[in-house]
Amino acid sequence: MRIACGIEYDGHPFYGFQVQIQEPTVQSCLEQAISRVANHPVKIYCAGRTDTGVSATQQVIHFETDAIRTAHQWLLGINTAVNNGIVVLWVKFVGDDFHARFSATSRSYEYRILNRRVRPAINRHHLTWILQPLNDNAMHEAVQCLMGTHDFSAFRSSRCQANHAERTMLHAAVSRQGEIINCTFRANGFLHHMIRNIMGTIIKVGKGEQPVAWVQAVLNSKDRTQAGMTAAPNGLTFCGVTYPEKYEIPNHE
Repeated sequence: MRIACGIEYDGHPFYGFQVQIQEPTVQSCLEQAISRVANHPVKIYCAGRTDTGVSATQQVIHFETDAIRTAHQWLLGINTAVNNGIVVLWVKFVGDDFHARFSATSRSYEYRILNRRVRPAINRHHLTWILQPLNDNAMHEAVQCLMGTHDFSAFRSSRCQANHAERTMLHAAVSRQGEIINCTFRANGFLHHMIRNIMGTIIKVGKGEQPVAWVQAVLNSKDRTQAGMTAAPNGLTFCGVTYPEKYEIPNHE
């Protein structure tokens, strides 16, 4: 049978989601915990991989098993066995046609900036601190050119393994709440480092180092060297996935 789960994790202690030489990773910790509950080795698949230091409030995974457990037993068992930086939010039995990655219709991220003169002491691993005053209105105006379907090569990591750079941006917004600037993005998919490279670019606009129109020029260039530096990972959170209604997958964006 195939089982889907909603996952929340604090990215700070992990070397990203995907299994790699460096440990721990979110995937390895989850696979170990689920395998203990299932009493056999389990491989998981996720909606979207995240980098070192990136957190998630609503990642979605799926795995296959012959073990007979109720959804409640899976939930309690995995949460008891897994690293305390990870928690399973919900468990749902799904059909064999469901795939956490390939069935997804959109993914959402949030990037949070603390914009003040002094560094943070609280939640410092989940914020990017920028000392210089930022013009959030200019940043919001700048990201509007990203809406729609484009070749996002200018914001693509050199290590990106995607077959092509075309993606459809469904939502892009920047807003301020006091000292916190929230940058939210939703697209049918994202390239490796795409959000962090966009953020590094619009931060330059926010600082007044580049005009709003520069972001459009960077996008049109399809040249990564024309964009800003890759922004720090700690302000980034994977915050939602949407699926066709037939799967009845919870979404808490």
